[in-house]
Amino acid sequence: MDWYLTVLKKYAIFSGRARRKEYWYFVLFNFLISFGLGLIDGLIGLTVGDSGLGLLGGLYSLAVLIPSIAVGVRRLHDTGRSGWWLLLGIIPIIGAIILIVFLASGTQPGQNQYDS
Repeated sequence: MDWYLTVLKKYAIFSGRARRKEYWYFVLFNFLISFGLGLIDGLIGLTVGDSGLGLLGGLYSLAVLIPSIAVGVRRLHDTGRSGWWLLLGIIPIIGAIILIVFLASGTQPGQNQYDS
């Protein structure tokens, strides 16, 4: 849970690095919270039609949008890549696969151009 809170404390910091553990724990807790809010939305009836989109889940998604992008950029910096590689996620399937490989790859040893 500390890794999740660390990312939220660095709300809009796009410089520096984020280790694998920090990024993937944030993704895990983000998924679990989104899943739980989705269940609550469904039980309370806060979903919009058959889309499955709920009020609580939507508000949470908006709240963590910038921290999610920021930690993704910092994670790419840790691998020695520019944060602009995050835009690969726009390309269906192939882009997402390449991006997952980049985000799961190891830390670039030593200092790189993205160190604070």
